Amino acid sequence: MGSLFRSETMCLAQLFLQSGTAYECLSALGEKGLVQFRDLNQNVSSFQRKFVGEVKRCEELERILAYLVQEINRADIPLPEGETSPPAPPLKQVLEMQEQLQKLEVELREVTKNKEKLRKNLLELIEYTHMLRVTKTFVKRNVEFEPTYEEFPPLENDSLLDYSCMQRLGAKLGFVSGLINQGKVEAFEKMLWRVCKGYTIVTYAELDEPLEDPETGEVIKWYVFLISFWGEQIGHKVKKICDCYHCHVYPYPNTAEERKEIQEGLNTRIQDLYTVLHKTEDYLRQVLCKAAESVYSHVIQVKKMKAIYHMLNMCSFDVTNKCLIAEVWCPEADLHELRRALEEGSRESGATIPSFMNTIPTKETPPTLIRTNKFTEGFQNIVDAYGVGSYREVNPALFTIITFPFLFAVMFGDFGHGFVMFLFALLLVLNENHPRLNQSQEIMRMFFNGRYILLLMGLFSVYTGLIYNDCFSKSVNLFGSGWSVSAMYSSSHTPAEQKKMGLWNDSIVRHNRVLQLDPSVPGVFQGPYPLGIDPIWNLATNRLTFLNSFKMKMSVILGIIHMTFGVILGIFNHLHFRKKFNIYLVSVPELLFMLCIFGYLIFMIVYKWLVYSAETSRVAPSILIEFINMFLFPASETNGLYSGQERVQRLLLAVTALSVPVLFLGKPLFLLWLHNGRSCFGVSRSGYTLVRKDSEEEVSLLGSQDIEEGNNQIEDGYREMMCEEFNFGEILMTQVIHSIEYCLGCISNTASYLRLWALSLAHALLTIFILLIMEGLSAFLHAIRLHWVEFQNKFYVGAGTKFVPFSFRLLSSKFSDDVA
Repeated sequence: MGSLFRSETMCLAQLFLQSGTAYECLSALGEKGLVQFRDLNQNVSSFQRKFVGEVKRCEELERILAYLVQEINRADIPLPEGETSPPAPPLKQVLEMQEQLQKLEVELREVTKNKEKLRKNLLELIEYTHMLRVTKTFVKRNVEFEPTYEEFPPLENDSLLDYSCMQRLGAKLGFVSGLINQGKVEAFEKMLWRVCKGYTIVTYAELDEPLEDPETGEVIKWYVFLISFWGEQIGHKVKKICDCYHCHVYPYPNTAEERKEIQEGLNTRIQDLYTVLHKTEDYLRQVLCKAAESVYSHVIQVKKMKAIYHMLNMCSFDVTNKCLIAEVWCPEADLHELRRALEEGSRESGATIPSFMNTIPTKETPPTLIRTNKFTEGFQNIVDAYGVGSYREVNPALFTIITFPFLFAVMFGDFGHGFVMFLFALLLVLNENHPRLNQSQEIMRMFFNGRYILLLMGLFSVYTGLIYNDCFSKSVNLFGSGWSVSAMYSSSHTPAEQKKMGLWNDSIVRHNRVLQLDPSVPGVFQGPYPLGIDPIWNLATNRLTFLNSFKMKMSVILGIIHMTFGVILGIFNHLHFRKKFNIYLVSVPELLFMLCIFGYLIFMIVYKWLVYSAETSRVAPSILIEFINMFLFPASETNGLYSGQERVQRLLLAVTALSVPVLFLGKPLFLLWLHNGRSCFGVSRSGYTLVRKDSEEEVSLLGSQDIEEGNNQIEDGYREMMCEEFNFGEILMTQVIHSIEYCLGCISNTASYLRLWALSLAHALLTIFILLIMEGLSAFLHAIRLHWVEFQNKFYVGAGTKFVPFSFRLLSSKFSDDVA
């Protein structure tokens, strides 16, 4: 792993790939993941590039594989996922693999189509048998009448015309029978009544068991119906209504012999269909099982092949169209691996002329590469969510590893809650190789990816919980309290001594609800608690007052130290980019402004803690009043914290007042002086542009810093262009805005760190266990805000682009992604 303090040094390389070896060379580069390709055909549409045909072929293979995966999953056949990733297929095997997959697809589609037809026929025959069984009870054949008439069972109120009436009219009865969805019965009956004007008789019966719909495959409840009508016109209307309501209509037998014959034929056909369907399913399963053995390797190979052709489309051809030229960003530390990969690709292709590379100078800003491992990746993601670091600037993730879980623990501090979080994260860490954790749901996967962050947050919360003496919001007496109650109640003293020393007696104990311990009484305060806050404060009525004072001061101290450290890190950026004037004209005034005001506030807090003890706490001056008097210059003298305090404070204010104009005007005036006094030298620097392009600061630096580097002169036309681009007003406005934002931000950011005090106090008061997650999420978000806004804005620009290498490891190997 490279340095986490600063991104790696990058270089721009030019690859010369022979046409016959380009595929193999990119395959080797994809396995190693060393370089990021630049698109040399930005003005060419995707449909006009050289290898668009090969990309379409890969997309066709992906479509076929997605269909195979879908059919394999539908058959409940397990999909094997190999631990090793197969390499990209050689070009000689691509056509063979395509032909095999296309032939397999045609065969599967044909077998699946036949299976669906057989299944549909089987379901229709089963419905027909149920219809015959149920309708047998509806109508009975009356042998006394002619064969063209049928008689219904006696219906008391439903019969509209009796049978003798129909016989006299000479009407010939007709029947329509079938099945209808349960939810459509009522509407179906109303429609028949309105359209046929009552010249139909409808009989229903619900099936005992739900059946599968032959069309949709859905298992639903069905009703068997029998519609009796007379007249051909009404018969046509009935059939059209049945079609409208998607009824499954089947022929109705006229005689009992015909019904029996149809029933026997249906049973025979159903048995034959069952046999044929089982054989078809067995054959289909055999084909799918054979396809499942190689589908994983085919999916990975096609993805790699498609990625290779996408990268080849970003290359350009030379004038002879025999060599591809590619430009890539590569870390300088991996240049030897890049050359080795090109040699491997040339050797595998059997080319006589090997591919090669060389580095080229450029003024473009390279992408940012910070190598991480499974421990540091989560912290780097927190920083990258704010913004990818500019090239070679200081990376905050190195310090976030400690400061982020610590600030979280300051707000979440509880020994019990922190230990629960630590055990949960430790369980994830110990089982990090379990496949189910990597394939879990989104929320669980989020916890898994941040398992090391949770581990440190829980560990630091255990520490701050010991400092706060909080275990599930309860105090724990581990070492014994440093306060003695018995020393306040002594019968050996005379009443006068007891009154003078403020001791307790029987009357005071009986008649006072609140008793006060006086540390000035000998034996009452025996010394500080060995670790953290004394548990006796949990019984005190002024517990919140004490904790508020302690945690508020602690929050201010931590916040000022955190922000000051951010300003110091900015100095390392200025040193690396050779902008020493920024140290004297920006960083030093910022540090003086911060330390002379807020650093002095820390000094007063620590000084009061060290000088004044519990016995002398009553005469200790208020820090808040002393800090306000520092700016108001009161007429009357105060006791103060120490002798000579007024002179020291006036000196600090004078330094602060002098640092402000330097911060506002120092850098713009210096750049103006450089531009007017040294632009005639016309010197430039080579290499990368280390600041944002087209900035006024860069224009001035081209005429100043590069004198020390001893670079060659530039052309007169370029020097004239730089002189025209310099704009002092814009530089001045930018610096004034930055200075105002910094000065006001020092006050607002310091106040923002008071959230450490507020959330730690709220967490100590909330004891419901379910709030563990809610409080943890709240503290997590506030810790992110303190790092993004209060800490990183002191030195971190975050205007870079992330290095995205051409790597096969970034390709998804999940079958669900292919189906989607």
